[in-house]
Amino acid sequence: MHRPLRLALATATAAALTGGLLTFSAATATAADSTTVPQADFNGDGIGDVAFSADSAYVNGRDAAGQLVVLYGTKSGVSSAKRSTISQNTAGSPGTAEAGDHFGAETAYADFNGDGYDDIAVGSPGEDVGSDKDGGGLAILWGSASGITGKGVTVSDPAPSSHDYWGKNLAAGDFDGDGKADLAVGSSAATIYVLEGGINASGVPGGKYTIKPRIMGADASGPLNLTAGNINGGRETDLVVDGYETDTKYGWNRNYYIPGTSSGLDMSQSMTLKPGVITAIGDIDGDGYGDVVSGAYWNPTTDDGTSVPDSGKGGKVWVTYGSDGGPLTPSATGITQDTGNVPGTAEGNDWFGYELDLGDINGDGYLDLAIGVAGENIGSATNAGSVTVLYGTPTGLNTTGRAQGFAQSTPGVPGDDEKNDYFGTDVKLDDVTGDGRADLLVGSQENAGNGAVTYLPSDGTKITTSGSRTISPSTSGVSTTGTPYFGANFAD
Repeated sequence: MHRPLRLALATATAAALTGGLLTFSAATATAADSTTVPQADFNGDGIGDVAFSADSAYVNGRDAAGQLVVLYGTKSGVSSAKRSTISQNTAGSPGTAEAGDHFGAETAYADFNGDGYDDIAVGSPGEDVGSDKDGGGLAILWGSASGITGKGVTVSDPAPSSHDYWGKNLAAGDFDGDGKADLAVGSSAATIYVLEGGINASGVPGGKYTIKPRIMGADASGPLNLTAGNINGGRETDLVVDGYETDTKYGWNRNYYIPGTSSGLDMSQSMTLKPGVITAIGDIDGDGYGDVVSGAYWNPTTDDGTSVPDSGKGGKVWVTYGSDGGPLTPSATGITQDTGNVPGTAEGNDWFGYELDLGDINGDGYLDLAIGVAGENIGSATNAGSVTVLYGTPTGLNTTGRAQGFAQSTPGVPGDDEKNDYFGTDVKLDDVTGDGRADLLVGSQENAGNGAVTYLPSDGTKITTSGSRTISPSTSGVSTTGTPYFGANFAD
């Protein structure tokens, strides 16, 4: 992922566009029809659950071994009282917790074994595999009536000598429309593996194939993010790949739409999208087609001083509406903090569009957008961070009214604006109360990288601070030794 204080992977080319650092994780989206965004239900109780990383957490004294935290939804929302905290040392979990594994750095959920409970795919991109340093690991942890307990299976790397960081990008969907969950897996290479037809108890998929978008591998560390969703209204899930293209000297950021077909993802029908290093997919305007939202949060220069195409001061979010022919890229809409009544003012290093997620906050059938503005300065607190919420309408996102903005100085939001909190490091819109309305969860890098998750519920019409709370590592079984980055990457 592109968070500024997490484990770096990238070359100078990639770093030039991301403020100097890249990380293992990638926010992704799971299989979706065009009108809804599916949420995880790991314990089958009908209420949405949320999983997220603490991938740099110490485990038994091993730095950055990593942990996964699952919060289970209840009628009163999520808290650390009902949760699972899992490492590779948890009974039944594949592998052993070792320094630098970064277990949980990337995650994606779906019902991979068809038993009615959502499972979670978990990447450990820093895993050493035999003599292969940072070869990477991938596990599936099974859902059950008790939720995610740690029981799971390893999914083997089909080409360990061809790349490193196996499992650093994940996206789950049904790319061939056969009713069985598929999993797209990225690594340091440009080639993406698609594991199709579910995954059995031995960790073996029903089949596999590869696609190779025109993105840099090796030095640029493969895909930046993989996002799955239904854009063209078909029964198959489509995939968006965020990366750097191969045919330019400095590797401009370039994203690709790859449609799903009855035979799987079809590169021959791929299309170039607006730039961005993070993507969300869902139906904002209620027309039955999924829309693509891309976050281009960086400053508009590379290390050679040239302008990055289509980037904006302080960050820009591109909205590309879907159709039966795919994304309508020529008519994409750009949104910044200077657009209409969007909260804030566009300033350098605000990182508007740092993270994105879609969900229906007010139940009107139009998806709403949460935007992380992790680098926002508030008063004297540099990089305190904030979150913007824009509401969907029949004509798209409403930027002229009704927008909401939240920071830790907003009345009712727990905490305070502090330097380098990066509030908005990740955002998640999910119905974790079972009332049919999406609630907002916000990840931050609170307390010098310890991290925290802030829960802000929907009151049925908007996000409210009434009933808000902070979930912290210390109450969730995660050590605050070092920098665990608790809540830095939500599963999608």
